[in-house]
Amino acid sequence: MTEYPPHVPSDSTESDSIAASLQRLAGKIQLISDAVKALHQDRVQLENKIEDAQKRVQHILSRLPEQSDGRQLNLLSEPATPTNPEDDNEPTTH
Repeated sequence: MTEYPPHVPSDSTESDSIAASLQRLAGKIQLISDAVKALHQDRVQLENKIEDAQKRVQHILSRLPEQSDGRQLNLLSEPATPTNPEDDNEPTTH
């Protein structure tokens, strides 16, 4: 790799311009660094919320009755036909 000698400004206005540019770049780098830190903190918080939600769901699922348990409701099945003879009457329009 070839090393180049550093550029030495010929006058003070060029030096001031370079210093101002470096100062702006340093400010932008700091803003980007702060934004990255904030995004990392947000991500960690979201991951913790997801983990907590998964634990709550798992706890709820563990409390449900087993599949073979007759008490479990089958919400997808067809509704049972009524066995009460009174229900065979036609509906009234009150």
